[in-house]
Amino acid sequence: MKDRTIRVVLFDVGGVLVETSGVATMLAWMEHRVSTEKLWKMWLTSPVVRAFETGKMSADEFADQVIAGFGLPVRHEEFLREMATWSRTFFPGAVALVERIPSRYLRATLCNSNSIHWPYLMQNERFANAFVHHFASHVIGKIKPDEAAFRHVVDVLRCDPQEVLFLDDNEINVLGAKTVGMKAVRVKGIAEATRALIALDVIAD
Repeated sequence: MKDRTIRVVLFDVGGVLVETSGVATMLAWMEHRVSTEKLWKMWLTSPVVRAFETGKMSADEFADQVIAGFGLPVRHEEFLREMATWSRTFFPGAVALVERIPSRYLRATLCNSNSIHWPYLMQNERFANAFVHHFASHVIGKIKPDEAAFRHVVDVLRCDPQEVLFLDDNEINVLGAKTVGMKAVRVKGIAEATRALIALDVIAD
C-alpha cells in the first residue's frame, strides 16, 4: 500500500483525534430509535446542522431547531449545556500521532465544527500548532461531505487531490473525498489512524 505521491495528510478531528461524546447523548435522547450510522447520516445531512456548522446560524436558533427537528425531549438550555461538553476530549496519543508524521508532509485538519466546539479545541496549543492549516467548516463556510469543502482544501494548499490522504470516521465523508480524487481511508480513533498511516508508509511502524 505504499504511496509516494502523498504530500498532504488531512485529518478529520471528531472521531479520529477527539472523542465524539455527543453521539451517545443524542442516541439516549432519541431513545435509540435510530442506529449510530443513521444518526450520523441525519446529522450530516440536516439543513439546520449544515447552517450552524457553516456559520450561518446562531447557537440559540440552532438549539431550538435541532430540538424540534430531531424530536429531543430536552429544553433549550439543557441542550446547549450538554452540547458544550461534546467533542472536547482528545484521544490519548492523538497529537503525538500527528507529530510523528515527517515534516515532508503538510499536515492539516478538515472538520465540521462550530462556534461552540472549535474555540475550545484551539485552546490546546500543541494541537493547534501540530498542523500547517485548519479547515473548520464554520470558518470556511463549507462542510463535509460536499465536494466544495474538499476542493477548498486543495485550492488553499495548492496541491492535487491525488496528493492528499484524508482520514475520517464517517463513510459519507470518505466517499466525498474520493469523489474529488483524494486518497481517503475510514478510521475510528488513534489505533486505526496509526495503522492506516503505517500501511501507507507515512510513518514508521
